[in-house]
Amino acid sequence: MFESLQERLEGAFKNIKGEARITELNIAATVKEIRRALVDADVNYKIAKEFTDTVKEKATGEKVINAISPSQLMVKIVKDELVELMGGEAADFNTKGAPAVILIAGLQGSGKTTFSGKLANYLKKQKKLSPILVAADVYRPAAMEQLRVLGEQIGVDVHIEAENKNPVEIAQNAIREARSKNKNVVIIDTAGRLAIDEAMMTEVANIKAAVNPQEILFVVDSMTGQDAVNTAKAFNDRLDFTGVVLTKLDGDTRGGAALSIKYTVTKPIKFISSGEKMDTLDVFYPERMAQRILGMGDITTLVEKAQAQFDEEQAKKLEKKIRKNQFDFADFKQQLEQIKKMGNLKDLMAMIPGVGKAIKDIDISDDAFKGIEAIINSMTPYERANPDSIDGSRRKRISKGSGKDIAEVNAFMKQFEQMREMMKMMNKMPMGRMMPGMMGKR
Repeated sequence: MFESLQERLEGAFKNIKGEARITELNIAATVKEIRRALVDADVNYKIAKEFTDTVKEKATGEKVINAISPSQLMVKIVKDELVELMGGEAADFNTKGAPAVILIAGLQGSGKTTFSGKLANYLKKQKKLSPILVAADVYRPAAMEQLRVLGEQIGVDVHIEAENKNPVEIAQNAIREARSKNKNVVIIDTAGRLAIDEAMMTEVANIKAAVNPQEILFVVDSMTGQDAVNTAKAFNDRLDFTGVVLTKLDGDTRGGAALSIKYTVTKPIKFISSGEKMDTLDVFYPERMAQRILGMGDITTLVEKAQAQFDEEQAKKLEKKIRKNQFDFADFKQQLEQIKKMGNLKDLMAMIPGVGKAIKDIDISDDAFKGIEAIINSMTPYERANPDSIDGSRRKRISKGSGKDIAEVNAFMKQFEQMREMMKMMNKMPMGRMMPGMMGKR
């Protein structure tokens, strides 16, 4: 995410590295490079110029205090301004109503239907609400079917009227169904077009007037860059939406849409989405995004993702087993499953400060754990529970069953044993005893 922008900004900060003070001279080259980096990231020139003018104004003449170097000070100023550019604070999302109505709009191919499913899943799992999805795209039968499949996948009801060609009626009927079934959120997936036209505007405006939604979310494909910003502006001028959703962020290496859209439409980005999995939806936090753009990582989001998969009872059992040196392969596999649920492995690692840059050229597949899982799955339940029982003949059978070389099996067994030893040592230390308990707290 935003790799090229990150690299360019790092290059810009090198202009003042080692300097004792920020001056007019050494800041000029830095600001110029930052502006170029933003324009190359598909940020509108006017926005980029305004941004760098503010940075220059705040940075010029600033004294180095408390041993902070000029380059560190510059990074802080740029980070603060990036946060402001993207909206400052995370925006509220209104789910109050009887039921709350969320209207989803956007162009065809922007990812509206997938996002609708992700939002329903997020509200159900994270907010403990009871949503219903509404197929109000009456032109594309595939959209109805897609929403039905997504609803089944996440265990959420979907309101479909295949023969009804009136989206306003469908939306109104869905709200009535929601009330009868005690659903507290209605998510309406509307029709899109290849480009903004009067027919689409009128249709969404009519639905808005009929159902009076608490939220109108405009979904844009972040990979379209400045085009996404222009589309959002045209839509907002007519329909006055409450927030923006950026999709396909995993494919966007530039970042122009994320950086420009709040400035242009004066409406906040509320969610960001990446990939097809239903749990790859995040609330948009400007500060966290600024940190990621500048290569600082995003530990807060990483911890939140871990906590979302966390089972307190399971953690307590695991703690006891670690204390008794009884951590086994079944426990290990369980931990792998939890990590996989957190999302794309490379994205997760990039949230650790300093790691993102180190792994940018390394291909880390979502299938990275498959080999390990195959080895564990080839063990008997007894072997999984008793790692010390796995002798040479058992290893040969596990090797054949998993389709892995005996050397790979041996290497994995050795790594597992080393990990157990490390856990044992940590448990003997005061901090080691504290840590499992701390992990149990949210």
